[in-house]
Amino acid sequence: MTDSAATRWSAPRPAEPLPDHPAQPVNRRAGRTRTTLTVAVLVALGVVVIGTLHAGDNQSAPGRLLVGYAIAWALFAAGVWAVRKVPARAATYLVLAGSAAVALSGLAAPPRTSDDMYRYAWDGRVQAAGISPYAHPPATPQLAHLRDEWLFPTHGACDGWGLRRTDSGACVRINRPTVPTIYPPVAEGWFLAVHTLSPPGTRHKPLQVGGAILAFGTTVALLAVLRRRGDPQRAPARAALWGWCPAVPFEAVNNAHIDTLGVLLTVLALGSATAGARRGALLGAAIAVKLLPVLALPGALSGQRSARRIGRVAAAALGAVALAYLPYVLVSGASVLGYLPGYLNEEGYEPGNVRRFALLRLIMPDSTAGITAVVLLALTALFVWWRGDPTRPWSGALLLTGTALLLFSPNYPWYSMLVIALAALDGRWEWLAVTLAGTVLYLAGRLLPGFPLQAWAYGAAALTVALGACLRGMRPTQPLLIGREAVGRARVGSLIGRVRQQLPPRP
Repeated sequence: MTDSAATRWSAPRPAEPLPDHPAQPVNRRAGRTRTTLTVAVLVALGVVVIGTLHAGDNQSAPGRLLVGYAIAWALFAAGVWAVRKVPARAATYLVLAGSAAVALSGLAAPPRTSDDMYRYAWDGRVQAAGISPYAHPPATPQLAHLRDEWLFPTHGACDGWGLRRTDSGACVRINRPTVPTIYPPVAEGWFLAVHTLSPPGTRHKPLQVGGAILAFGTTVALLAVLRRRGDPQRAPARAALWGWCPAVPFEAVNNAHIDTLGVLLTVLALGSATAGARRGALLGAAIAVKLLPVLALPGALSGQRSARRIGRVAAAALGAVALAYLPYVLVSGASVLGYLPGYLNEEGYEPGNVRRFALLRLIMPDSTAGITAVVLLALTALFVWWRGDPTRPWSGALLLTGTALLLFSPNYPWYSMLVIALAALDGRWEWLAVTLAGTVLYLAGRLLPGFPLQAWAYGAAALTVALGACLRGMRPTQPLLIGREAVGRARVGSLIGRVRQQLPPRP
């Protein structure tokens, strides 16, 4: 053996770092600076959210709300950018603490932009009295004994935000008081649970606290899924796309929208290890919260060719929905559909109504926009199922859900809560433009009468999504490795490299 070869055997080169460790020594001062900057941005974000909630409501001060929302979104973007360079462990703590703080900031005021929460509180009260929420509308005389001064105020002029009079002259905070509830049974179970656990006289706060718990729980679930099945280094910044998003304190907490429960269940479903009964049952429960998570089903089946596995997921989902509906069907019969048919007609999804499909109506007649949207959505679902990545089911779910919102162009920002969580899982921040489009449309509609804001807002969102896809397509791609597989292959590759370096040179 030559001297040079002996030297190589006695003093092997250090192993190359694994993917989840920095290649260079960490600059602690730079890390502290980034951490301090991120904390400062999060504090400012919380202050802006609280100030915006005290600025007024969407009827009396939509302009002030828009300004507050814009500042909050700018701070959110700065925070996500800053946390990307923070070491992974510190970033994880920052994301969790920031998520909790941002969610708690939504508790600063009563609901400001949506009165759906009052229906939630009423449905919980009705069920606690042993009555099906699908049996009677709130204004019916049969439920008069359940009314109180909070939901049915008897003093004052009944002209404040969220107040309305029924045909009988009663003042009520609940929207659509003359029709039965629209919400599916798992949502109704949540309303009952919150009512049961709430101290008397606490009014809106328990539902808001419940929303904060669900929002924070979704952040924890995102971190767990991303660390186990994605890139551990990028997991905190991606989870921050949900945990720090201004839509969370405004919609999930302050307005306490039940969509957040469906989001949490969908994240847990898509984060399950395999496409089996567990994934199907969780997704079925999410569908029984609000129907929108049904769009995640093709993503949950991405790349699956086995009829047995597809059947297990679909059967578990259908079984979960049927099991959730069964107690209410036994009590209320066919009336468990509630106001859903009337709601679809009211919101412009019936044939012949052109208040939806804003982008399609720019290029085709109004009469064909609806059917075209349905066909495009079906083709997208087929593509997601056939060509989707089974290791990243959330990617296909994001594509289909986001496409549906772009095609149908709703003016309610909370409809896109699921898109925010799916964008966090997939790391595709550009899809957050869909949430921004719904927010601008919802708040600025009364400020710009006659302006085609629906088409402009969703058109800008579609262009943002397309631009993001183009930018990603220009980057060099590497094979995707998941969790332990990535670490294992890196260790094997590093070991092979060291062995090769230590072998004596060929003669």
